[in-house]
Amino acid sequence: MKAIDVPAIAGAYLFEPTPHTDERGSFCRTFDADVVRSVGLDPNAFVQDSLSRSVRGVLRGLHLRSGAGEAKLVRCSYGKVFDVVVDLRPDSPTYRNLASFELSGETQVTLYVPAGCAHGFQALTETADVSYRIDRPHDPTEDVTIAFDDPELAVPWPLPVTATSRRDREAPGLAEVLRQRKG
Repeated sequence: MKAIDVPAIAGAYLFEPTPHTDERGSFCRTFDADVVRSVGLDPNAFVQDSLSRSVRGVLRGLHLRSGAGEAKLVRCSYGKVFDVVVDLRPDSPTYRNLASFELSGETQVTLYVPAGCAHGFQALTETADVSYRIDRPHDPTEDVTIAFDDPELAVPWPLPVTATSRRDREAPGLAEVLRQRKG
């Protein structure tokens, strides 16, 4: 497994496993504490694992947490997703940058999303399972959602949106969220 820096988002990484394939199929390590530690992250900081299952066209996001934020490791364990990160850390050299990735069950690449960044994804296959490992327990009172279709962000979602949550459909745009966070 190796760590790859994401230049568009300071402090974000892709963790690329080394697959071992033979006549039985394949095997790969999807988490390695030593590799995580090698880029300055504490592998013991992650306290909660979650899984979402979506169907083709479903969009989840753009989400982040207020307060101390929430760092997360995100991996598509089955299927394929178009994954997006937006840097909303005012002191970051990549503030307001957007980066997108295709994560898939075939590659098992894990994306590290730093605290203070918004995250979302769209399922590209009939079934897509996304695993999350977060660095603090979820507190719904700290949930922040940004409109996935905000023209200011202009996220290039690859498919028409077939379904999303009410919270995501009714989310304010980036400018409003930034105003609320300052206030």
